Amino acid sequence: METVCIKELALKIKQNINKVIVGKDEIIDLSLIALITSGHILLEDVPGMGKTVLAKTLAKSLSCSFKRVQFTPDLLPSDLTGINYYNQKSCEFQFRPGPIFSDILLADEINRATPRTQSSLLECMEERQVTIDGETRSLGKTFMVIATQNPVETHGTFPLPEAQLDRFLFKVSMGYPSNEEGFEILKRFIGSNPIENIEPVASFDDILAAQKSYSSVHVSDDILNYILEIVEKTRSHPDIVLGASPRASQALLKASQVYAIFKGRSYVIPDDVKYLVNPVLGHRLILRNSIIGRNNGNIKNVLDQIVSGTPVPTEDNILKGS
Repeated sequence: METVCIKELALKIKQNINKVIVGKDEIIDLSLIALITSGHILLEDVPGMGKTVLAKTLAKSLSCSFKRVQFTPDLLPSDLTGINYYNQKSCEFQFRPGPIFSDILLADEINRATPRTQSSLLECMEERQVTIDGETRSLGKTFMVIATQNPVETHGTFPLPEAQLDRFLFKVSMGYPSNEEGFEILKRFIGSNPIENIEPVASFDDILAAQKSYSSVHVSDDILNYILEIVEKTRSHPDIVLGASPRASQALLKASQVYAIFKGRSYVIPDDVKYLVNPVLGHRLILRNSIIGRNNGNIKNVLDQIVSGTPVPTEDNILKGS
C-alpha cells in the first residue's frame, strides 16, 4: 500500500469516527497511529468523557472482531484469556477462548482490576500470544488493546505497573469539551446514540496492508540520532528516576513515520518527533520527587525542557536518501 493510500484510509476512518466524537481530532489521530503501528493506546480521564465511546466507534469503523471487557476487582485472568474445561459429552478437555481472542479488545477501566488480572495482558500485548495451561496460542495479526482508566486518585483503582505502561504506545487524555463542542454533543445525542448508525469503512486487509507499508517512510540517520538523544536524556535527567526504555525509542520512531504520512510526507522531520514525544514517553517516566510521581503536567514540563535542549538536525541531512 502506498503512503498516500494509508493517509486516505486514515482520513476515511477519522471522518467516520467524527460522526460520533466531537472535537477530538488529535486523540483520533493518535488512535489511528496506534492502529497502523500495531500499538496499544491508554485513554485516561475522569468518568463520562467519552473514552469508551471513542474506542467503540473506532472498532465499529473496522471490519474486524471486537470484544469489550469491564474490568472489576473480582475479574480473573481466565475471564480474559479463556479456560480449558472438561466436556462430559466428549469425555475430554476443550478450550473455551476468552475475549482476548479478538482483533480489538476494549479493556474498560483497566485499573479497577487487581494486578494479578492486569498482568494477564503483558504477554498478549507484547508478543501477541497467550499461554494457558502450558500451551501457547497466537492472537490475531491486528490485535490491539484500547484501554481506558480513571485517574489514580479515583476511588477503587490499582495503578498500572511500569511494565504494563511501557507496552502502551500512547497514553492520552480526552479532556473536557469546549462550550461549542458541548452544545454539539447535546444536539448529536438528543434523539438517539449516533454510534448505532456507524458502519465499517475499512477492511481487515486494509489495516494489514497499512501495517506492512508504513515502514517505507524515510528516516535519516540524523533523525534516528535525534530520537536516541531525546530518549537517552530521559535516563540522565536529574528530575527523572526511571527513564524511557529501548521499546520507547522504537515506539517514537514508528509513530513518527505514520504521523509523517498523515502530514503528506514520505520522510520524517524533527517536528514529527517533537509532536509525539509527550504522548509516547510521558507515561513511561517516573519523576524523582515521589510526591509529584507521575503528575502529567510536571512530566510534560520536563520533556519540554529535554526537547528544547536537544540540537535539531538540519534539513539537508533529513532529506538525504529520501
